[in-house]
Amino acid sequence: MGTADAQRNELGEFLKARRAELTPTRAGLPDAGAPRRVPGLRREEVAQLAAISADYYTRLEQGRFQASAPVLTALARALQLDEDQTAYVRGLAAKRKGRTPRQAAQRVRPQLQRVLDRLTDAPAMVLGRHMDILAWNSLAAALITDFTALPRQERNYLRLAFVDPDVRRLFWETTARTCVAYLRMDAAHYPDDPRLAALVGELSVKDPDFRKWWAAHDVAHKTCGTKTLNHPVVGALTVDWEMLGCTTDPDQQLMVMTAAAGSDSQEALHFLASWSGSPVPSRRENRPS
Repeated sequence: MGTADAQRNELGEFLKARRAELTPTRAGLPDAGAPRRVPGLRREEVAQLAAISADYYTRLEQGRFQASAPVLTALARALQLDEDQTAYVRGLAAKRKGRTPRQAAQRVRPQLQRVLDRLTDAPAMVLGRHMDILAWNSLAAALITDFTALPRQERNYLRLAFVDPDVRRLFWETTARTCVAYLRMDAAHYPDDPRLAALVGELSVKDPDFRKWWAAHDVAHKTCGTKTLNHPVVGALTVDWEMLGCTTDPDQQLMVMTAAAGSDSQEALHFLASWSGSPVPSRRENRPS
């Protein structure tokens, strides 16, 4: 299936990927032990678990039918989808009802900018759609990269993890695949966004890992987590990150990174703050660079 076709039938591709991961034993089905021609469950087995016809399920995977809410609920239960995965399939089904309007270029919200301006002892940045970096503070630049040196269209958190050698060495193993799952979740909301298509196309050409992970159809919401970084100045440090939403624009989130009080990682952040110079006003993507 070509890229354009797969994008149009993202729901079917997602269902196919999830049933390939689910074994008959995990699904509670009898397994005769005979060799299986397909990994995971067969289509008719998913249909049986969801109490729908095999023909109906086949048409769903092929993108020829639009699933109703009760059918999506039954499929989520049959395929043992988690909360994020269930939200994803519901979002995909909803978006199939109409084409997504073209999205205007984002500008950081004033409320988030004011919060960011007051954060001087913790790395922080504002992420927009598809993890575009809309604004950042000086400590985030010292920790990750000099964002002002990048063209505006290259200021993307996921893109940096894959194509920038320095950023890749900084946190590749703990970040890249998870970020691909975040981008997949974004795709449910903006399946026709040319910015998303361009980003996926570029990374698919440039990186085999991205192609493999994108094809896996893993999804996750950006909420919170822990990442370990190998910084060229302060060495290894571990930070907890939290995403704070903007009630007036759900497409923007403030990402704040902190380290445990009294830890070596907190000392490393303090050193980075002094090493990078006195705090300067936070930067915005829409300012001239």
